[in-house]
Amino acid sequence: MQGHYLQKLSGAHGQGCAIGITSVCSAHALVIEAALRCGQTGTAPVLIEATCNQVNHEGGYTGMTPADFRRFVLEIAERVGFDPQRLILGGDHLGPNPWRHLPPQQAMLNAERMLEAYARAGFSKIHLDASMACVGESDPLDGALIAERAARLAAVVERTVNDAGLPSPFYVIGTEVPVPGGASEKVEDLEVTTPQSALETIALHRQAFIAQGLDSVFARVIGLVVQPGVEFGNENVVAYQPEKAQALSAILQGEPQLVFEAHSTDYQPTHALRHLVRDGFAILKVGPGLTFALREALYALDHIAAALRSVPEQESLRRTMESLMLAEPHYWDHYYHGDAAALRVQRHFSYSDRIRYYWPFAAASRAVEEMFLAFGDEPIPETLVSQYLPLLYPRVVSGQHGSTARELVLAAIGQVLGQYREACGG
Repeated sequence: MQGHYLQKLSGAHGQGCAIGITSVCSAHALVIEAALRCGQTGTAPVLIEATCNQVNHEGGYTGMTPADFRRFVLEIAERVGFDPQRLILGGDHLGPNPWRHLPPQQAMLNAERMLEAYARAGFSKIHLDASMACVGESDPLDGALIAERAARLAAVVERTVNDAGLPSPFYVIGTEVPVPGGASEKVEDLEVTTPQSALETIALHRQAFIAQGLDSVFARVIGLVVQPGVEFGNENVVAYQPEKAQALSAILQGEPQLVFEAHSTDYQPTHALRHLVRDGFAILKVGPGLTFALREALYALDHIAAALRSVPEQESLRRTMESLMLAEPHYWDHYYHGDAAALRVQRHFSYSDRIRYYWPFAAASRAVEEMFLAFGDEPIPETLVSQYLPLLYPRVVSGQHGSTARELVLAAIGQVLGQYREACGG
């Protein structure tokens, strides 16, 4: 069912029916729980994706292999009562990116091992991304070489699923977006992918698949990553302007098996998300926008804890996170710029949300868990919800959801997911 749903997206677009799917790109347990809980109220599948840097055969920065990530998600699904048959697991930017500091032959061997691990773990949506230059290579790479490497990785996936007797996966190609991790500064003068570039990418990949003997496999390429004119930097968001993507959208009429996959749709207003789906950008990827909402809710609870129990500033979650980020700066120091005050603001409040890399650290996870334990199952007073989580206040006072600390965090993430659900026709 799940894979067929991905194939249905292009057919629906061809018939003028604007449906899409949200791709939840996060390895945070609360984000995944919120996504699955939101998905329980509908019938469409829930798509959760891991990136090559988060999850790979070496563990990635989460410490999880693809098999570990699958177990992790399924355990959450079992806990919340979500039907695993309605779950799609995807791999994002799968290629040599984590090893681009190595010579190309070595980087590609690592990429092949990673793709094999994703395939063996039963991931059914695979984004092939071999666009990054490795040591000694000119940047950007030639399009034909990118396609050749992508087809080589697809061949690894096909051999693996055939040997293991697993269902055939679906593929996404192309990468007209920043490398995993997002843009590192203010985004200006954003260029929409040209129709010519998109068509060339499709043609080169089709030829490369045929050269690998994967003619029939190319029929399972369901998506093309392009730049529709949406992006976010540390301090700004570029919203979708449909008129700039009209020519790009029109090429789908001649490529009936494809829809577009839009990356970095985080922080887009709901009407922009709806227009993206209408214009054929049927796979909407969101990640930092969800952990941004998570952080907002956790920091709000931090303030509420101080108001209720006079928690000293030095024991606050905010202080814990600041100390952790200063002690381990490698996840933010190459991305944020400015004086000490500017850096402090960016560490906590940047749209890039690089604080998300720190929630798995022991000090951070312990601080969050201790905060949840301190609140327990007692409802937060409505007046404090109004003060610190005003967007959730109407639903709390109307009784639409509870106001325990955990419920409020899940609701904050769910509110963002609700925008995507509305845009995707859910």
